[in-house]
Amino acid sequence: MIITRFAPSPTGYLHIGGLRTALYSYLIAKQSNGKFLLRIEDTDRERFVADGVLNILKSLYWAGIIPDEGVKLDCESIVGECAATQEGESGPYVQSERLEIYQKYADELIEKGFAYYCFCAQERLEELRKKQQENKQATGYDGHCREVDIKEAKKKIANGEKYAVRMKMPKNGVTIFQDLIRGEVSFKNELVDDQVILKSDGFPTYHLAVVVDDHLMGITHIIRGEEWLSSVPKHIQLYKYLGWEPPKFAHLPLLLNSDKSKLSKRQGDVSVSDYIKKGYLPEALINFVAFLGWNPGGEKEIFSLDELAKEFSLEKVGKAGAVFNLQKLDWYNQQYIRRLAPREFVARALPFLADGKLLTEPKIENEEHEKRLEKILGLERERITTLSELPEMIRFAFELPDYESELLVWKKSSAEEAKNALSEVKEYLNKFSVQEWTKNNLEQKTGEWIKEKGYGNGVVLWPLRVSLSGQKDSPGPFEIMDALEKEESIIRLETAIAKF
Repeated sequence: MIITRFAPSPTGYLHIGGLRTALYSYLIAKQSNGKFLLRIEDTDRERFVADGVLNILKSLYWAGIIPDEGVKLDCESIVGECAATQEGESGPYVQSERLEIYQKYADELIEKGFAYYCFCAQERLEELRKKQQENKQATGYDGHCREVDIKEAKKKIANGEKYAVRMKMPKNGVTIFQDLIRGEVSFKNELVDDQVILKSDGFPTYHLAVVVDDHLMGITHIIRGEEWLSSVPKHIQLYKYLGWEPPKFAHLPLLLNSDKSKLSKRQGDVSVSDYIKKGYLPEALINFVAFLGWNPGGEKEIFSLDELAKEFSLEKVGKAGAVFNLQKLDWYNQQYIRRLAPREFVARALPFLADGKLLTEPKIENEEHEKRLEKILGLERERITTLSELPEMIRFAFELPDYESELLVWKKSSAEEAKNALSEVKEYLNKFSVQEWTKNNLEQKTGEWIKEKGYGNGVVLWPLRVSLSGQKDSPGPFEIMDALEKEESIIRLETAIAKF
């Protein structure tokens, strides 16, 4: 069985790159009826963010990437109160709860002669790094404590000296492995330094923890970012030292800004929660992220999560960096917004309407309220890029903005003509029954009336639209009247006439 994992560090909120890693890992597991596991790697205590774990979980659940095992979310809705729980037989799934396990394997490596105690102070290491940089040498540990006798080392520990544990990398030979994306990759062992695997505070570094956890949790495929590629020789060596079979590796290409620099906060939003707040749909973000490095071939661009699980393959993931094209994400979001059923569109928009103070709470009051919202939101559905744009674009439908009477006058008309046209069209529209008050009927009948009266379209339709919206730019008058319904539409026309 294929078992994949996503193992984020809660040193911040879920990054778009992390979402892609989680997505690819999820897809590989799902297409083979395997398991997708979520582990939290929280050994970096200095950069730990208190709400980082919940943010990661909520972002993944929002996107539809639900772990089968590991750290999971316990709540009715991700917008409410939630807690992180653990589920599975290979736990705990939070690394800070596994310190005894890492200590056990660090001790085993020392006993076998594959690791050693290091007593070098931070000052010495910093001075070493400084000299290496001055001499234009590769930076790395110089093996100062590598040959310290084990008995001598244990005396130092008994005397209270602080220590870390370092692994012994072979000083000759080559480490060769097959990467599922990059093919054969090799590193000269002499260029890989003796990495710290257990810090002086008892916490493991990434290198020991990831090897131990992936083995004990039965991970068969490791999918992660390109930045971890140079760590593979250390990991393979640890697998060998511990007598374990390494899993398969796949290292994803970097995500790049449009200028080909590495995607970073300095040039825009990089966390998933940024895009949630802006009103991107999960389906759109997932579809977009899937294509950041992967291309199935062919012209199809719209894929559901289930379709991605069927089509995705690591063989079609490229090696070159993938450019994060915001315009393409916007296009995806527009496509998915337009595909939503009216009721679903309203449901997705509710939190944004509440945030914009258009609703007191993000909920539907009754069926009539829902139908009215469907019409109002439908006014701008084809024009928006994200749901967060909706409140300002439809605010006029909830509250008529103040405007000057000059705005009611079409450029080829006069104030007197505008007032007369509005007065007459108001009297005409007032004769429509509530049942007749539909967009198509209003548009057809009013168009016929304009011709009969001998008016130009602009003379009537411009002031009609402005009186309904209070804006220079807005949807057409008949769409607005249909959404506002008869009573509110007539009131707004009367308000406009009074402005003259």
